[in-house]
Amino acid sequence: MGSVGSSSTRLVVLRGNSGSGKSSIASAVRAQLGRTCALVPQDVMRRTVLRERDVANGFNIGLISMVARYALDCGYHVIVEGILSAERYATMLAELARDHRGTTTFYYLDVSFAETARRHETRPQAAEFDSTEMLGWYRHLDLLGVPGERIIAEESSLESSVRRVLSEAFGVGEPFASPGT
Repeated sequence: MGSVGSSSTRLVVLRGNSGSGKSSIASAVRAQLGRTCALVPQDVMRRTVLRERDVANGFNIGLISMVARYALDCGYHVIVEGILSAERYATMLAELARDHRGTTTFYYLDVSFAETARRHETRPQAAEFDSTEMLGWYRHLDLLGVPGERIIAEESSLESSVRRVLSEAFGVGEPFASPGT
């Protein structure tokens, strides 16, 4: 597809199982970065924009890539977040990373099923689907195998996970403040 972004743009990919904390981390990081950062959530692209199931060769895969590329070309830092299973999304994510002129950082949230189910109960989505359904989607350590892929363990708090992403991916060492403060 060709080069995207610039040497100063940052691309962060946050992956993990449903309920692992990806959206919370992505939102908090974006709140710290402000208007310089675009958020590309898989759920919004797939479920809201296209109303598509997560299937092999789904149209959302190309849409996620296009939105991320467009935002990078406009000078935004980009956070792509979602389950983004390796089986379906690895090729697109590897191509996006390859084409990005700036720094790209991949994170995988390694959270046990018991903990994702517990966290799920605190989310609005708990009314849409339950942990029994989530068990069918759960993939233990669904790593992409890309160089430098980093794991965030379930013991890492939201605050320390946000600090880590801000520091490692964006070089920001500011103290964590909750979104809206």
